[in-house]
Amino acid sequence: MLARRIIPCLDVRNGRVVKGKQFSHIKDIDSPTRLGKYYSDNGADELVFYDITASNEERDISLEFVSEVAKELRIPFSVGGGVRTIDDFTKLLRNGADKVSINSAALSNPNLIQEASNRFGSQCVVLSIDAKKNLKGEYKVYINGGRKETDWEAVEWAIQGVELGAGEIVINSINEDGMKNGYDIELLQNITKAVNIPVIASGGAGSLDHFYEAISKANVDGVLAASVFHFGEISIRDLKSYLKRNNVPVRL
Repeated sequence: MLARRIIPCLDVRNGRVVKGKQFSHIKDIDSPTRLGKYYSDNGADELVFYDITASNEERDISLEFVSEVAKELRIPFSVGGGVRTIDDFTKLLRNGADKVSINSAALSNPNLIQEASNRFGSQCVVLSIDAKKNLKGEYKVYINGGRKETDWEAVEWAIQGVELGAGEIVINSINEDGMKNGYDIELLQNITKAVNIPVIASGGAGSLDHFYEAISKANVDGVLAASVFHFGEISIRDLKSYLKRNNVPVRL
């Protein structure tokens, strides 16, 4: 069994790492470079950086923090937010990113997934999906930082993304984002049963048990979290020791 990945998520706004709940109530945390290096030195397997306002503001992603972060990290990292073109992929990869995450632009132009996969390899293309459960029990896909609902259902969009060439999916539950009540296991199970590429769980981690549940019940390949790591509530090394004790393979 492959080792499961522990992935801190760093939301970046105006050059600073921030964190909120359900895409609001934003608090300042630290600089991307300093916090990224801290996680790199303390057991994280990968990092994810999101420029969280780039898409909604219809601007290019900030390349400055990407190049600075790349100088400090010893682990892979992906970057997303405001990625709309193949040129954006090229710039991010040249500035040191290992993967590029696309969300809103992929829904507007699905061919971007295929074009990027053909040019850079599917391992570089991460499809990020923000999903929210509605009153009918449907998981609808949202864009523009969780601000706008689309007609897509999460599983249908995930399957489409794989067919177009995405190499990995990060599935984030808007309902659980920052709430620390646990990952949305139903949503994760729906996705992992439907696709044959790595799936990363996002949104809701608040305890050690929550990470284990996502892996053991939904068979995700990695678990992504922000608040519990940023505020020192859970250390990555403690989390990995806990998972290993529960027979989950991790890189120590």
